[in-house]
Amino acid sequence: MKDLDTDRFRYDGDTSLKLKKAPTKIDDLYEDDLEYETLLRQQAEKIDSWQEGMFSHNRFGLLLVFQALDAAGKDGTIQHVFTGTNPAGVRVYSFKRPSEQELDHDFLWRSWRELPERGTIGIFNRSYYEEVLVTKVHPEILTQSQRLPEKTTDDLDKLFKHRYEAIRDMEKFRYRNGFPTIKFYLHVSKKEQAERLIARIEDADKNWKFEEGDVAEREFWDDYQDAYEEAINETASSNSPWYVIPADDKKNMRLLVGRIVINELEKLPIAKPEPDDERFKKLQKLIPVIQAQ
Repeated sequence: MKDLDTDRFRYDGDTSLKLKKAPTKIDDLYEDDLEYETLLRQQAEKIDSWQEGMFSHNRFGLLLVFQALDAAGKDGTIQHVFTGTNPAGVRVYSFKRPSEQELDHDFLWRSWRELPERGTIGIFNRSYYEEVLVTKVHPEILTQSQRLPEKTTDDLDKLFKHRYEAIRDMEKFRYRNGFPTIKFYLHVSKKEQAERLIARIEDADKNWKFEEGDVAEREFWDDYQDAYEEAINETASSNSPWYVIPADDKKNMRLLVGRIVINELEKLPIAKPEPDDERFKKLQKLIPVIQAQ
């Protein structure tokens, strides 16, 4: 893959994100489809190797959060980047609209239940960030559906300030306990999103992916851009960074995400078990026993 400085897509609190200036497309990272497939496979092998090391070391876990507008490519990115990774070491959880049980708890409760254990990579397809994104664009969800105390919703600016604070505290707490959080915003242009939504309508086999509500949500495009920009700026930190990934080209997007996941795994002080010569010799004696069975 061409040399690439992934730090240009990283936001860790040092600089503010201006989403309108962030690219939705970059030059191709591959020469042709064959090179793309080769690079993707090589990345998957590296991720699998690092996850295996993480599992044997059993001191760290990693949470990857994927956020995006509809049709940006979250599902496909997760599928392609992690194909080939041992499924026992990866947990994928997709968050839908809160259930009745989830609404009876605080907004972080359902996320805590799905967080990865040590030795594994957890992947959130959407996440607790929906509670400062969708609810920011549609505050009636807070006032009418979430059963919050009346005083809590009297000042929505304060409510969101407290939610950002709660998210920062949770991610800081988890980092200190060996569970860093890496967050991806797949940044698709409005034009590209429109083309993908239309493609879902025109292809009968993809109609199941299309929801009529996606069209209505496009009316709030600018509001969502503002909500994402604020959420990223409020919660980006050196220990729990955001990566704003150009998403107009799906292949570039997948290669970028794969490269970043590898970079972040390489930062973890994971120690693979050292070979034990004495145990190795002892185990050799079991070979004829197994063969004789």
